[in-house]
Parts: sequence; C-alpha cells; structure tokens
Amino acid sequence: MDLGPEASLLPSSHRTRRYVVSVAPSPTDSPTADAAAGRTRSWSGWGWEESAATAVQTGRLATALAGRFGIEPPIARTPAALEDIDLPAPRVSPPGSLAHVCSTDRRDRAAHTYGRSYRDTVRLLRGDLPHPPDVVAHPTDEADVVALLDWCASTGVAAIPYGGGSSVVGGVEADVGDAFRGVLSLDLTGLDRVVEIDRVSRAARIQAGALGPVLESQLRPHGLTLRHFPQSFEFSTLGGWLATRAGGHFATVYTHIDDLCESIRVVTPSGIAESRRLPGSGAGPSPDRLFLGSEGALGVITEAWMRLQDRPRWKTSAGVEFPDLAAGAEAVRALAQSGLFPVNCRLLDAGEAMLSASLSASAGALLVLGFESADHPVDHSMDRALELCRDHGGSLPAPPSSTDSGVPGTQTRSEVGSAGRDGAAGEWRNSFLRAPYTRDALVRLGIICETFETACTWDRFPALHVSVTASVEDALRRVCGAGWVTCRFTHAYPDGVAPYFSVLAPGRPGSELAQWAEIKQAASEAILAAGGTITHHHAVGRDHRPWYDRQRPDVFAAAFQAAKAAVDPAGIMNPGVLIG
Repeated sequence: MDLGPEASLLPSSHRTRRYVVSVAPSPTDSPTADAAAGRTRSWSGWGWEESAATAVQTGRLATALAGRFGIEPPIARTPAALEDIDLPAPRVSPPGSLAHVCSTDRRDRAAHTYGRSYRDTVRLLRGDLPHPPDVVAHPTDEADVVALLDWCASTGVAAIPYGGGSSVVGGVEADVGDAFRGVLSLDLTGLDRVVEIDRVSRAARIQAGALGPVLESQLRPHGLTLRHFPQSFEFSTLGGWLATRAGGHFATVYTHIDDLCESIRVVTPSGIAESRRLPGSGAGPSPDRLFLGSEGALGVITEAWMRLQDRPRWKTSAGVEFPDLAAGAEAVRALAQSGLFPVNCRLLDAGEAMLSASLSASAGALLVLGFESADHPVDHSMDRALELCRDHGGSLPAPPSSTDSGVPGTQTRSEVGSAGRDGAAGEWRNSFLRAPYTRDALVRLGIICETFETACTWDRFPALHVSVTASVEDALRRVCGAGWVTCRFTHAYPDGVAPYFSVLAPGRPGSELAQWAEIKQAASEAILAAGGTITHHHAVGRDHRPWYDRQRPDVFAAAFQAAKAAVDPAGIMNPGVLIG
C-alpha cells in the first residue's frame, strides 16, 4: 500500500497498525505560506487584501446600485487606518510561562476583535474597536490550551475560542461586559495537522485549528477528502465548523458537519472530554452532541476524528430554469424525496438568478443541480433528476458532454446551460466564491447587505416565504425607502428545506447599524412566527440570542446551564453566547 512520502507507519502496538498512518504537513500546508507567496490576510475585511474588489469593480457596482435604487452613485468610503485607531491598552498580561504563545500586537488584537458579519464589517470600516481582546494567544499544542484556560479561570479572564474568524453572528466578539478582568482571544490555527489517517475505517484524526485548504491539502495525497465546503471554507477551521454545526456545500445527506464527526476531544476548564470512536451508538445521550454547536461556551475543541470520503472521480452539473420559485420548489421537494441525493440542489429565485448567474430579469428561477461519485458514473442520476425537473415545468439545458478531468480514470460532464459553455451553474459558482469580497465593497458604498437563513418543513415553506418577504420588504420601505429581497435554497431534506434570504438596501450615512437592527428584527420575528429556525447553519452567536432564547425549550436551557456550570464553573468560556 503506497501511502506517499509524507506518511509513516505508527508504532506496531497500534491495534490497526497496518492501516493507520501519521501525516506530516508539507511547508505549503501552513497559513504562513500564503504570506510568503505574497498574500496578506486583511485585518478589517474578508479574506486576502489582494483579492478585495478593485476601485474599478467598486465603481461599476456603484453605478449598478444607482440604477437599481434610483439614487446617485454612492461613493466608496476609505477604511480606517489601523495606526489611526484609538485602541485601548491591554488590561492584563499573561504569565511569563505563556508569553511565548501570547501576543499584544496592535494588528493581532484588532483583527481578533470581531468576526466578519455585516455589523462587524461596518464597525471595522469606521475603526470602531472599543473592546479588543487584551491578549491574543496562538497555542501550538493541546498543552498550551490547557495552560491558557488554567490561567484564565484562575484570574477571571474571559476566553474566546477563535478559528478563522469568519463568524457572521457575533460569535467571537471580544465585548463580554465588565465582569471579567480581561479577554483572551484563543486562536487555534496553530493546531493545524491531520495527525492520523485510518484508511480501513476511512477516517482521520485532525487538529481543530486546520483551515479548510490546509486540511484538504493533507488529505489529498491519500486520495481522501472531508468534502465539507462552506462558503467560508478558505477562512474557517474544523473546530469552528464543529463548534457552530456548520453547513457545507452538500445540499442533501451530508449537509452539516455533525454528519461527518466520529468523535471529538474538548479541553474544558474542568478537564478534558473525549468521546469514543464509534460508527454509531445507543449508549445514552451522545457526548458529541453536547459539544457540537456549543460555540465555545463549554470549552475548546482541540481535535476530532472525522469521517472521510474517497475523492470524487465522476461529476456532472447543470442549470435548470423554472417559470417561478413555486414550481422550482416543487421540483426540489421531488428531488429531495426521490432518494437520488444530489450534492448540489440550490434553487435561486429571479433576483438571485439575475445577480448570481447572469440570467435575464424575466427568468423565473434557476436550479443549480449537481451529482458526483468516487465509485460510479453519475449520468443516470442526472438524467433522472432532469426528468423530475421536466415533470415540474423545468426548462432543461442541452445534454452535457463528457470530458476528461485530467485525473486518470476520471470523467466529468461539463456544465452546459443558458449562460454559455459553463452554463448558469458555472456563473453561480464563480459569484458564490466572490460574494464575501463583494459584500465588503457594498459596505464601503454605504449599502446595507444582510442574509437571513432558516429551515422549515415543506408544508410551511410557502407561507414562510410570503411572510418573511413581506415583513422584510415592509421594513425596507420604512427604514431605507427602498430595498431588494431575494431568496435561494441552500439545503434540501425529504421533510423540509433551508431558505436563505438576502437583502440589499441603501443606508443612511452614520445610521446603517440602526437600520440593520430594524431589518434584522423584522426578519427574525417573521421567521419564528412562521415556524422556522432562527439559524440553519450560521450559528447563534450574540446576534441571534434573543430569538434563540425563545426557540429552545426552557427545560433544555436549564439543562445546558447546568452543563456549563459543571465544565466551566468560573463562566469564562465565551460569555454571552448561547446561555447566561
């Protein structure tokens, strides 16, 4: 069995010694390699500074917005310079024994003050950072994490676990009130190795700080993949995905990171918790479920055994147009209940299709559909799926042609549709990956841009869509004078769907956050009233707390509070998130 040059067998005492490998990352697996390659992570915006929208692109965006909203083209604001921000001095200092993994560097503290939500981005643009973390820690192993939490618990310092910093719900914000002597932002990205691969069970033990590309680059030589690709993939970590119950790119079956977690290891202020590796178990409530979605309120996830997949060999995708969203929704329901389980099944309404896939405004809705497999060709699955779409009024693309992907033994059917060779599906994919950078440009132009994602059962979707759209449109008229609400499906289940609403509206200079709060209030109230969840995959954080408190059962809230008191008696772990 050829395991590649970077793999070495574990000691012979290991019970699966012939098949379990230890993986050493190559130099290019490290996030610091990106800096060496000439890329710089933005401290105040999304992603890489070099990938931000250019002045020309922002100008074109301003012209398009002016036409859409009937306003003068907005002028892009210049972000606050780091050296001009009045950053409060650190209130605490780590002990000498931890100094080597701790930083009070100005840029480090500023970059760890917020996540990357709309609200965060506005405040970063303004240079509004009154509550940065006092210290940023960069542990290199679990022992460092234990020592850091011991220091925090003994001195009354709040500890906020931090992965890639891509939270869009206030999940890593360093403002925790006045009950603590200071705040430590615990950056886990130094724990970024795939430590072991169990090829027989097709699983791997992975450190929680591994960013998406770092993780995948270590699995690739073994022909394996975790196959979890949220939109934040490049700037989010395994631990962050687990702590927030993140949703990936799979539209059906493996929609959440929960489905891929075999066991989990967590450092809490009261000790280390590690669940047993099992494919399934009926032994009482699952220990994993206590920490999945705990958002750092109980402890720090340091590693997990994750279920892997063989890398896909066959792929096919297509864009299917429908006369309206309702017809497309019925087709998606049929697909979700068919047992075909497409990996991509994203339905875009007319507004989303025009923005993201370059379709004309007259198009009713677009379904971006895809299948893949490591075991067999998927042409038959696509053919049956397209037949279902036709049954529900879908306008089908030209038959996809098979092409060689460049990987021996691999066939990929190219995307063909109404927007050229790659089709509307390809246009959507490119727009999807660029969306966070476009959002930053919109913020500089003074545009309010927010998303509200939820999930509901199929029987409730029509009423939920009508009520949420109407509530948000009413709020936009009242608060902004104009605005645009669009909807797409991100995930589909046999019993329901995850609608994802996007909002664009002109903001008033200096009042954008107050306007945003009113719009979010209207959307959130409408979602709960229609029987949806306050979040399907963005987590709770601080932004969703008021509605999460109403959604969860009171008895469960009491049980979770008791669990937190048991593992975090000093209450230092990410205060204000989920409970308390």
